[in-house]
Amino acid sequence: MTETLLEMLSYPFMVRAFVVGILVALCSALLGVSLVLKRYSMIGDGLSHVGFGAMAVAAAANAAPLAVAIPVVIVAAVLLLRISGSSRIKGDAAIALISTSSLAIGVMVISMTTGMNTDVYNYMFGSILAMSREDVALSVTLAVVVLALYIFFYQKIFAITFDETFARATGVKAGLYNTLIAVLTAVTIVLGMRMMGALLISSLIIFPALTAMRACRTFRSVTIHAAVISVVCLAAGLLMSYLGGTPAGASVVMANIAALILYSLAGLIRGKMNR
Repeated sequence: MTETLLEMLSYPFMVRAFVVGILVALCSALLGVSLVLKRYSMIGDGLSHVGFGAMAVAAAANAAPLAVAIPVVIVAAVLLLRISGSSRIKGDAAIALISTSSLAIGVMVISMTTGMNTDVYNYMFGSILAMSREDVALSVTLAVVVLALYIFFYQKIFAITFDETFARATGVKAGLYNTLIAVLTAVTIVLGMRMMGALLISSLIIFPALTAMRACRTFRSVTIHAAVISVVCLAAGLLMSYLGGTPAGASVVMANIAALILYSLAGLIRGKMNR
C-alpha cells in the first residue's frame, strides 16, 4: 500500500489533486454541517449549476474559468439568499429557479460556440487532470481563507445554525453571517468543481455531514467527524480512481456512500445496545 501511495504521489497532477481535494473536502464538510442542519443543503447543487454556466461562458470567451466563475457564483449565492428570505419564492424553488436558468445559459452558450468538448465534459463530471498550477495556487489560497474565516466566526455560525431567532435577539447579525456562509459555500463549490464536476460537487457538502450525524450528537463532534470523514473519503476515492482508472468525482462519492452505510450500521448497533 505504501509503495502504491508513493507511486501515485510521484505524479504532479495527483499531488495537485490531493492538495486541492483535501482543502476543498475540509471546507465542504465544515460548511455542510450548518447547511444540512439549516435544511439548506441543496444550495450546493444550485450553485454548482451556476458555476457550470459561468465556466461555459468563460470557455467561450477564452477567459480564466475560476476567475470568472468565483465572482458570478458568489453573486448568485447572495441573490439566492435574498430571494429565498424576502420574497414569495422560498427555499428549493429559489434554488431550482437560479440553477436551471444558469444551466440553460451554459448549454446555450456551449451549443453556439465550442460544442461539447473535453473542457465542458470536465466541468460537468470533473477531472483530476483539469487543474493547472495557476488553478492550484488560487484554489489553495482561497481554501485557506475559507477555513480561516470559518474558524474565526465559528461561534456565530453555531449560533445561527441552531436558533437563528434567539441569535438575533441576543444581538447577532444573523443576516450578515448567513451571507458569509453563502459566500464561503460559493467559493468552495467553484474550487471543487474542477475535480468533482458540477453534477457531483454537492455530495462533498451533504454526505460527510449526514454520515457524522449517524453517530454524533453535538455540533462540535459532528463538525470534527464530518471533516475527518470527508478527507478520508477524498483520499480513498482518489486512490480508487488511480488504481481502477475510474472517474475521480464518482470514486469519491462512492467512498462517501460506503462511509454513510458503515456509520448508519454502527448507529443502529449502538442504539440497540443502549436499549
